[in-house]
Amino acid sequence: MMQRLSLSVCICVCRASAPQEEDSAMENIVTEKKAEESHRQDSADLLIFIMLLTLTILTIWLFKHRRFRFLHETGLAMIYGLLVGVVLRYGIHVPRDVSNVTMSCHVNASPATLLVNVSGKFYEYTLKGEIGANEVNSVQDNEMLRKVTFDPEVFFNILLPPIIFHAGYSLKRRHFFRNMGSILAYAFLGTVISCFFIGLLMYGCVTLMKQVGQLGGDFFFTDCLFFGAIVSATDPVTVLAIFNELQVDADLYALLFGESVLNDAVAVVLSSSIVAYQPEGDNSHTFEVMAMLKSFGIFLGVFSGSFALGVATGILDCCLYVTKFTKLRDFQLLETALFFLMSWSTFLLAEACGFTGVVAVLFCGITQAHYTYNNLSPESQDRTKQLFELLNFLAENFIFSYMGLTLFTFQNHVFNPMFIVGAFLAVFLGRAANIYPLSFLLNLGRRNKIRSNFQHMMMFAGLRGAMTFALSIRDTATYARQMMFSTTLLVVFFTVWICGGGTTQMLSCQRIRVGVDSDQDNSMSITEGSERRSTKQESAWLFRIWYNFDHHFLMPILTHSGPPLTATLPPCCGPLARFLTSPQAYENEGQLKDDDSDLILTDGDINLTYGDITVSTDATGAHTSSGPAFAGATSDDLDRELTSGDHELVMRGTRLVLPMDDSEPPFTDPHHRLRM
Repeated sequence: MMQRLSLSVCICVCRASAPQEEDSAMENIVTEKKAEESHRQDSADLLIFIMLLTLTILTIWLFKHRRFRFLHETGLAMIYGLLVGVVLRYGIHVPRDVSNVTMSCHVNASPATLLVNVSGKFYEYTLKGEIGANEVNSVQDNEMLRKVTFDPEVFFNILLPPIIFHAGYSLKRRHFFRNMGSILAYAFLGTVISCFFIGLLMYGCVTLMKQVGQLGGDFFFTDCLFFGAIVSATDPVTVLAIFNELQVDADLYALLFGESVLNDAVAVVLSSSIVAYQPEGDNSHTFEVMAMLKSFGIFLGVFSGSFALGVATGILDCCLYVTKFTKLRDFQLLETALFFLMSWSTFLLAEACGFTGVVAVLFCGITQAHYTYNNLSPESQDRTKQLFELLNFLAENFIFSYMGLTLFTFQNHVFNPMFIVGAFLAVFLGRAANIYPLSFLLNLGRRNKIRSNFQHMMMFAGLRGAMTFALSIRDTATYARQMMFSTTLLVVFFTVWICGGGTTQMLSCQRIRVGVDSDQDNSMSITEGSERRSTKQESAWLFRIWYNFDHHFLMPILTHSGPPLTATLPPCCGPLARFLTSPQAYENEGQLKDDDSDLILTDGDINLTYGDITVSTDATGAHTSSGPAFAGATSDDLDRELTSGDHELVMRGTRLVLPMDDSEPPFTDPHHRLRM
């Protein structure tokens, strides 16, 4: 026996029990039969998951048809996964192959590849994982379970990208930016608070477990912080689906959705920073200020680098569609294919560069929705939205089905009652430490307060899901990570089934309004006096500055929308403006295709169109009216009439329908009646 450390290959020389003169033709036949059997087994394993998804979809249809909201599709997929896992674990046993030989080979490390010399012929074997001493004789009986256990990288490289990209691509930016400050506070500061709060509580729980002799391996403070990071990633897919179906208050939806989208990215980078914590010296688990500052620097560097890479990739893809020299709009299939590949490659590029693909593909999706989407042909716009919606649906349900399956197929579970109880308590208190203190601080500066019933709903809706599972299953090599993974599964099951299933009842208990059209939200209503311009104060001043820059320069350069650069740049830049402006921009002049424009009411005049009447309002609030039906109408009459029903806001070509408070009766003076 000899070991090559550089190649991580171990070569073992064994004496074959069969004669050396064995016919090579017979060996080839046996090898081909084994390969064919393995192929059939793999096909059967994939068929199991396809049937799980098919059964889930059919049951979802039945639930929607019967308007049954207690159990969401993700919870249903988990139940089906549990049932199949029970069958695979206890109902199917692969007969043991008597030709298998167990041999001893004394090496200091586990080689990734093993070369076995059998009678002068070398055979290559790859490392699958550690097997317990009591499981050596039942290796073949566990072969079926091992077949349905996927490589964790499958989740990160194949299943997670469409889920995260769809979250950014389908983001409703109007409500997101209206609550941008609060969302960022919950996602960044709240996730860090939750991580350290849970980590400290779990460290106390682990210390107690050591004292009573309930801990069977090493569990350090960094492990507790890592557990706090992965369970701080919320995924309220069940709650948001019910919110969308019931049309719950748009601001509450935006707060929950925005927090879940961003805090997934924060949790991924935070967990990576905790793993990167390496103090100097032999003990890698002692506290050291420099090591902590280095981890903090890694967090900032990885997040900002991933953010920049995602935005840059989205802008690059946008430039391929807006340039005059590529007419991809004429080939819709190629246009959609390029959009899909560029979006997916963002995740892989970030991972290959040492950044975080989750952050990169999230902001790539937001950038694509803001710029690239306007450059696509109408056919490709529909295709891309439907494509990523489909991929998100399939990937999400596949992950939740696999969660149920792994509860019985994963062979290294460590269930510790004390750790499980401590984890549930820590997760609950960590969520409370995130929501309530931050909501109190945010309400000090918010015009539209986050009411107590909203806070209770956000507390209740802190479900754990795909991201928590993917982070926990990525590394299960140590005792601590195995116990984290087993406990995480139980946390996900409880939050999806209990919290997700009780969403409708919680909405009724908290008296949160439903049936609210997000495009005609009353919170955007215009009442009287200065309140008609409340949207101006709702928007952050920083966002208003960004919007002006984006509207005048970035949108004309990167899209076919907005005013052409020849109208926004100085006359001296005329040649450059004409070169960068596409012909479609001149055709679409004044027709801004931007959902964010309804947040900015400070640029120039605002026109209120009501029937045949046009009312011009300047930045100071003064307004004038024109039209035959307004002969003799006073300003007070106009205010009363505009507050009696829906009206349209026309600004730079963007038409918005905003609901009005109908508490006052409509103005019915026959001399001043508006013609509808």
